[in-house]
Amino acid sequence: MNRLNPIAADHLLIRAHHLWSAQWLLLTAGDFAAGTFNTMTVGWGSLGTMWGKPFAQVVVRPGRHTRTFMDKYDTFTLCAFPERYRPAVKLLGTKSGRDGDKIAESGLTPVAASRVAAPAFAEAELVIECRKIYWQDMLPANFLDPVIAKNYPQRDYHRVYFGEMLAVAGTEDFLR
Repeated sequence: MNRLNPIAADHLLIRAHHLWSAQWLLLTAGDFAAGTFNTMTVGWGSLGTMWGKPFAQVVVRPGRHTRTFMDKYDTFTLCAFPERYRPAVKLLGTKSGRDGDKIAESGLTPVAASRVAAPAFAEAELVIECRKIYWQDMLPANFLDPVIAKNYPQRDYHRVYFGEMLAVAGTEDFLR
């Protein structure tokens, strides 16, 4: 992470839809110092302003191992990677941390984040460090577009988490 520049949240420059839908991010929760954390690939979420604070919003299904860590710990990170790490990011989205050390298998290197207990990754080109400030379970009765329900054939509705962005660091590409 030492090649990353600190970025004020109001100076962060991203292609928001591309970041989530095409590049993907790793969502990591837990405590790096204690060696207790898990990560998963996320492709749905948002960044913006809520309650006067810069925030990241992520969603996690109940069956995901990372959900346990999101519920237990107060902080999380979001990390984006250059395209050459796509296989590692994909692997971390398809395997469960319950079944083995998928992080070691991915070849990525967990490192201490600058402000939160949850780790970041040395290979990341963007790191967003967050403190949870709100969560809510999705209610299917509130889906206004009936197409949304097709994303939930097992009725495993996401839990939505809002995190206040406490620190952001990235390569020059995120400062342009």
